Amino acid sequence: MAPYRAKRTVNSTELLIRRSRGIRDGGTLIRQNMKVLRGIILQDNRNFVKVWSKTSKSTIMYENGKIYFENYQNCYSSVLAEPRSLYKLPKRSKLEKFEDALLCQSPLEETLASPSDHKPSLLALTANNWLYRLSAETGEELQRVYLSSKHRFRYLGWDVSQEMLYVKSVQNKETPLARLAGVSQNTLMHLAIFHVFPLQIVGILEINKKVFGNGVTDIVLSQGVLAVSYSNKSVKLYSLEHILHRYMTEKLTLGKPSSLLEGQPVGEAPFGIPVNIHIKDCPPVLFEVSCSNNGVQIGGYPWHYIYTPPHDHHKGTHHICSLKDSTMATNGIQNMNCCSLESDGIFFHPDDSGRIIHVGPTTINVLKIIGELNSDWPSKVVQDFSMVTQRNNDPTSQVTVTSSGRTVKRRFHQLDDDPDQETFRMVEYEDELDLLAVVVTNGEEGEGKAHIRLHDNQSGQLQRTIDLVEPWDETFRHELFFDKDTIIHIEQKNTNFCCHVYKLKATRGKVAEK
Repeated sequence: MAPYRAKRTVNSTELLIRRSRGIRDGGTLIRQNMKVLRGIILQDNRNFVKVWSKTSKSTIMYENGKIYFENYQNCYSSVLAEPRSLYKLPKRSKLEKFEDALLCQSPLEETLASPSDHKPSLLALTANNWLYRLSAETGEELQRVYLSSKHRFRYLGWDVSQEMLYVKSVQNKETPLARLAGVSQNTLMHLAIFHVFPLQIVGILEINKKVFGNGVTDIVLSQGVLAVSYSNKSVKLYSLEHILHRYMTEKLTLGKPSSLLEGQPVGEAPFGIPVNIHIKDCPPVLFEVSCSNNGVQIGGYPWHYIYTPPHDHHKGTHHICSLKDSTMATNGIQNMNCCSLESDGIFFHPDDSGRIIHVGPTTINVLKIIGELNSDWPSKVVQDFSMVTQRNNDPTSQVTVTSSGRTVKRRFHQLDDDPDQETFRMVEYEDELDLLAVVVTNGEEGEGKAHIRLHDNQSGQLQRTIDLVEPWDETFRHELFFDKDTIIHIEQKNTNFCCHVYKLKATRGKVAEK
């Protein structure tokens, strides 16, 4: 019998000493590195300091250590102590401008044919229907695909779990002339679907009203299903695998000739990619629900979905039901009962734990679903932990007496997200450090101020608070990203945008006076 060895905490210094001696475990090295970094971030002698700011006339985007300006033309790296320019692309014409872009990174465990496929790349869609794959580090063109001369593609989206990318066209709208002539427009849009790692075409399919119904308003691809939204506030899910198996007329390969193009190569101008998936009848509906704003989320374990019924008396409520049989979970109606300009938000936790995060102006509840996969009993929603703002709980008087003795009664109660009160604004999850970054604003002193509260993701315990230097104006749009030792705050000011970068620094103690 092996001797009992008690578990003990290993500090950052000991881990670094072990590493210098060559003692390391390949399976846990990255995890240990993140434990070291998390410990450093939470030390009292460390703080996040603003090191850089840059303004722009156009929208600023951030993705995985890269800040994009001028519609993805100008790229900065935020990995170093201070952001520096990685590349600046040549000026593009109006026809060649980027309409949308996504950052693509290959899985570490896969061996790919081309060395360039292993490196991060930017997938960019141009106004003239080209899909470019550019090096994320240099901006060099690695691959280009011409989509179509017949359909105007404008939007990119991920189906991450299936390692798929989809490109969505603009919606075809019925013209007044066609309406007068009695000609109906049945084709709503087209969807081009690609596998990534390496980039390879699956096909293009047509979303036709004769097949899916006249009320179709939009479509997205997620988790291997087509989610179709309808004007009657319903959402239907269809299996992409079933559609490909039954309706694909020809398998396509980029650069290879296709009979659908009379022997011309696929993905090259001027022919592009043909429609090779012809859906002739409506596929089986996997799931259907009526919901407010066509919003339904699926996740948890066992599988559940969250939605708000499309009726006025259900406004502000979120219903959590089993995906198997639509049974409402016990305690499955969540309602913050808040009176605010911005509605509360609810979503499945991005850490794949199956938990749910419900964010309101004064409270954040992290919920978990308790249930068995094949049980006849309904699952139950319970609170894992909760976070609350620090407010004066005394109710504000609705009656004010002026200096002349006149009594004035307020017509409205104070809103829960009033900028003069401490208010939750957003929650970000840092997966590698297992921390929740909660943005809190407070305008008691007349100018909106914001700070970030770092909470342990497992217990909800507050670990530390970080102050943001710049004012936070709630009338404008804000985005915040917490990425290991870096905090990115992107704000809009009227027609301008500004990016602020904070980096983890060691704080120097004050020198004692002699």
